This record gives sequence, structure tokens and C-alpha cells, in this order.
Amino acid sequence: MIDDVELARALHVLFVAHWIGGVSFVTLIALPLALAAPDPRKGWALFESIENRFSAQVRWTIPLAGATGFWMTYRLDAWPRFQVAYFWWMDAMVLVWTLFMIVVFGIEPLAHRLLEAEAARDPEGLLVKLHRVHLVLLVAAAVTIAGAVAGTRGGFFS
Repeated sequence: MIDDVELARALHVLFVAHWIGGVSFVTLIALPLALAAPDPRKGWALFESIENRFSAQVRWTIPLAGATGFWMTYRLDAWPRFQVAYFWWMDAMVLVWTLFMIVVFGIEPLAHRLLEAEAARDPEGLLVKLHRVHLVLLVAAAVTIAGAVAGTRGGFFS
């Protein structure tokens, strides 16, 4: 029978895969397609429709990834790991999670009108800026994931 920590780990990986996989799709597929559109306004509309659908989903998976991560840390009494450089990836997970929580639940809702106004003025310029931000967030997430997977097995990222 599966115990609560094993279940939390499986769910955690599922939630992170959905969340960061979606960030990867938006960053590497949706934004480049939007930027390649002959009409920047149509490119913006494409991006916005994809992003709206995805952000509705990650409003669930990001908090659930955090909850399952917290649960595993609590149940395994892994709090001291946050004080050891060897476990840097745990701090990185919390940092990446916090950044995405701030973006999805704070910045995006508050800046929606500003983004719409900028998209009306310069949709291509806004898409370029958003692509850069998404690239930085994706790289941070990828390094964190690689570090966490390798670090849990004593790999070279530890």
C-alpha cells in the first residue's frame, strides 16, 4: 500500500510536470508562433488565448505543487536541509515556486489592463518582452528540476 509521502511525491511530480511543461510549451512553442505571425495583433491574440487557458489550469497545479512539497518536507522532517548548501535545490524549489505564485496570483491579475494597453500599442514588442521573461523563468525551473532530481540521488548537482 502506498503511504502518504509516496502519494505526495507522485502528485508533486505530476503537478510540477504539468506546470513547468506548460511553461515550456508557452515559452518554446506559443510565444515563438505568436512572434512569427504576419500580423502582430493576431500573434498577440493567439498568445493570449493560449496563456488564458493555461493560467486557469496552473492556478490549481502551482498551489498543489507547493502543498505537496510542504507536506513531504513536514512528514520527512526535512526542514534542516534548508540550512545545508548540499541541498541548494530545495531552496531553489521554494524560490521558483514563490516567483510563479507571485506572477500568477499577483502580477498577472494586477497588470492585466496595463498589458492589454501595451498590446494595443505594440503587440510585437510586448511579445518579445514576455518571451524573455518566460525564458528566464523556464531556465530557472529547468536548473531547479535538474538539481532536485540529481540531488535526491547524490548527483553532480549536489
